[in-house]
Amino acid sequence: MDKLSLFPTEDGSITFWSETFQETFHSSHGAKHEAEAKFVIPAKIAEKAQTQTKLNILDVCYGLGYNSAAAITCVSDLKQSSQTSVANLHIIALENNLEVPQKAIASGLVDIWQPIIVQILSKAAEAQIVETENLTLQLLIGDARQTISQVPQRWADAIFLDPFSPPHCPQLWTIEFIQLLANSLKADGYLVTYSASAAVRTAMLMAGLQIGAIAPIGRKSPSTIAAFAPTAIPPISSTESAFLKTRAAIPYRDRTLQSHASEIIANRKAEQNNSNLPSSSSLRNKKKQSST
Repeated sequence: MDKLSLFPTEDGSITFWSETFQETFHSSHGAKHEAEAKFVIPAKIAEKAQTQTKLNILDVCYGLGYNSAAAITCVSDLKQSSQTSVANLHIIALENNLEVPQKAIASGLVDIWQPIIVQILSKAAEAQIVETENLTLQLLIGDARQTISQVPQRWADAIFLDPFSPPHCPQLWTIEFIQLLANSLKADGYLVTYSASAAVRTAMLMAGLQIGAIAPIGRKSPSTIAAFAPTAIPPISSTESAFLKTRAAIPYRDRTLQSHASEIIANRKAEQNNSNLPSSSSLRNKKKQSST
């Protein structure tokens, strides 16, 4: 069982530090702000909620529930302020460790949200499903590589992809898993994630998605947004494009969708060692030399 400890962030919200993954669930910049700026806003949740009758979100790695909470808050606020109809919200959330949202409730970490949102998150952590007139939130507990089979194809208007980083949780960044995510995404939907990894972006391209960049939030590198053409998304920079032609862009693979993290990492390392592509470090060195 993962050992979780409290970790304060800059916007006053608190997240968990995972002993197993040696990472926090959110950046130090701010857990609540990150949920809004990296997921809800780029995925155009507000815009879609005002132009559709039903809005479907797949929240991959639900964790403390902050990303779902931010989406629910966004749609709830629109319902209160808008004179036009707003979409009913349906969220399917994938989470491997039910202890995480339950401990977030018990520790009061979700109290940064409105009381009604806290009630929703609490019920979800207890019963794994919340159903109201305007909202359905369902938690599917288990390995996301298997539970995603319960998500209908072409169902999601938005996918929030928020696992631990690729080096620590490679099984949820592989070509095979990202292909399953792409299969779940609507033709005009968005897949958003904090990662700008060249390996992850390559997997998205191989899954038939186009990739774009989200402005950096709390760190130097941008995040990633993906969608099917011809949906418009902000382009990545020429520098980011160059990294897609290096060994760093060799993707993680998990053909059986059952491999251990260490196996996935070892296989990718072997593929990189046998590759004729230039290293990412050589690209960085060239850029340093050209700038001097």
